[in-house]
Formats: sequence, structure tokens, C-alpha cells
Amino acid sequence: MTIQEYKSSNSKLRMSKIKLLNLKDKIDGNEMDLSLCNLTEVPVKDLAAFPKVTVLDLSCNNISSLPLEFCSLSHLVKIDISKNQLTVLPDDLGRLSNLHHLDLYNNKLTILPVSFSQLKNLKWLDLKDNPLEINLAKAAGDCLDEKQCKQCAVRVLQHMRILQDEVDKERERRLQKEKELEKKKEAKQRERETKEREARKREKAEEKERKRKEYNAHMAALAVQEQRNKRKEEKKRRNGQLAADKKAAVESASKGRRYSLIGLLWKLLFLLLLGLAGVVGVCQLAELNEETGCVPINSAVGNALSWVQEQEVDLRVRELVQEVDIRARELLQKLSSLAPQLLKSFSPTATMTDPVETVEN
Repeated sequence: MTIQEYKSSNSKLRMSKIKLLNLKDKIDGNEMDLSLCNLTEVPVKDLAAFPKVTVLDLSCNNISSLPLEFCSLSHLVKIDISKNQLTVLPDDLGRLSNLHHLDLYNNKLTILPVSFSQLKNLKWLDLKDNPLEINLAKAAGDCLDEKQCKQCAVRVLQHMRILQDEVDKERERRLQKEKELEKKKEAKQRERETKEREARKREKAEEKERKRKEYNAHMAALAVQEQRNKRKEEKKRRNGQLAADKKAAVESASKGRRYSLIGLLWKLLFLLLLGLAGVVGVCQLAELNEETGCVPINSAVGNALSWVQEQEVDLRVRELVQEVDIRARELLQKLSSLAPQLLKSFSPTATMTDPVETVEN
């Protein structure tokens, strides 16, 4: 068993002995005397059961500290805890607001809690035979009689109030510093958030710009593709037009050739007819009608005219045939009148210098 465990077991044993004691036997009116009980701890819970007790005597024990719960015994007016082993008092000692008399003689205290300044009703204090801090010892002075003990209470309260003010100021400075640090922290946080917002804004702007460029590039590509398609369509149209023009030219040339051939054939037919008419005219009106070559021609023409006249056709047709016959005879007469000259021009005795008469219609 270690020393600490031994002390703890002894403390529990002593507390059990205290509980065995009848605290009521320790009460005399409003006073409770627990001196010389070899206590190391204060039975706070048991004391709280007697709120009418205002005077408590804990002197001549082995108490080294007071629990925090001791400060809740605010009904106490006088406390004697002299000749113990106290090294420190609880921080909330100022909660004993009704305390008038406090005897801390012959302990091991060096300082008092700052809350000691809140004991506004304290009128009597004894701090003799404690290893007090120098300034506190000067403030406490001697406490050899009633008057000095009362002055000790006043001076110590003043000293503790000064310390309290300093503590408050220090606390205020600390709080102010903490507030400033908090403000700086908040400012840095806001600055960081602002930078993050600006960064996000820039990222969004860059993303938007990138999308806009992609959109423009896409639209430009579509425009180029559309332009290419238009050029292809235009090329197809031009090729189609060229093909159509070529086809039309070929067709036109073919048609022209066809028309020129037909025209040539018509011209040849006309010349043939003209020649035939000339031959018929020569055979009918010239002195050559008795020639061997003209006899069958004259016979065929006569038979054709007779056949037409013999046919039973309309009067208008007959008139047309007669008109054609008359016009043909006139044409033949003209051709017969020109026949000698034509024959003469084509005779072997004719020269290139022989004049040719002008034909008058």
C-alpha cells in the first residue's frame, strides 16, 4: 500500500468516525464545535443540514484544504479554522457573503483568493503565523487585539480589492486581447472567405469564358462546315449546270445538225424538184418535146393531170388543182424561156466571157 492510499484510507476512516459522532451533540445554540476532532476534511454535507448554525469552530485539526462545496455554507457568520494545515483557500470564498469573523491563525497560507474582496461584511480577520506573501503580510499587519484584527480585515479587504481590480483589469485586457484576436481572426476569416469567393468568382468567370470560347469555336466550326456544305452544293449546282449546259449544247448542236441536215435535205429536194420542173418545162415547151427522153415525161405529166381532172373531188380542190396547173404552166413557160440561154451557157462553144442576161421576175 502506498502512502497516498494509506492517507486516503485513514481519511475515510476518520470521516466514518465523524459520521458516527452525533453532530447534534456538537451544537450549542447557533454554534457547532468541531475543534480537536482530528479532522482532515470538512463534513460539508452534514454541516449543510444545519442551516441555523452560524458559528463554526474547526480549530486544532489537520485540515489542509477546504472543498469547493464549503463556499455554499453562506449562512455562516463566524468561522474559526485556526491551527490547521491550510495551504490554500477555495477560489469561491467570496460566496460566504454573511461572514463577519474569520480566524486563519497558524496555517500555511501564502496568498488569499481574489474573491476574498467580495466578503463585504467581513469585520474581523486574523492571519498571524502564516507565511504570507510580502504585500499581503504588510496589508494584514499585527492582530494582537480586537482593534488590530478589525483593522486587519479592513486593510486586507482593501488590498484584495486592489488585487481584484488588477485581476479585473488584467481579465479585461485579456478579454480585450481575446476580442482583438477574435476580431483579427474573424477579419482573417472574412479575408480568406473573400479571397475564396473571389477565387470561386474567377473560376466561374474562367469557366464561363472557356465555355464561351468553346461555344464560339463550335459555332465557327459549324459555320465553316456550313460554308463547306454551301460550296459543295454550289459546286454541285455548277457541275449540274455545266452538265445541263453541256447536255443542252450537245442537244442543241445535235438539233442544229439535225435541223441543218433537214434543211440541206429540203434544199436538195427543192433543187431536185426545181430540176425536175425544169426538165418537165423543157420537155413541154421547148423544141425537145419530140425527143426520146422527153416523150415519157410528157406522157406522165399528161396522165397525172388527166387523172386529177377525172377524179370526183370537191370543187374547191379542182379549183386548187387548176390554179396549181396554171401556176405550174406559167412557171414552166418562164423556165422554157430561160432554157435556151441555160443550154447555151452550158454548151461547149460558150466561153467564160459570154455575158449572162439578168433574169427579171
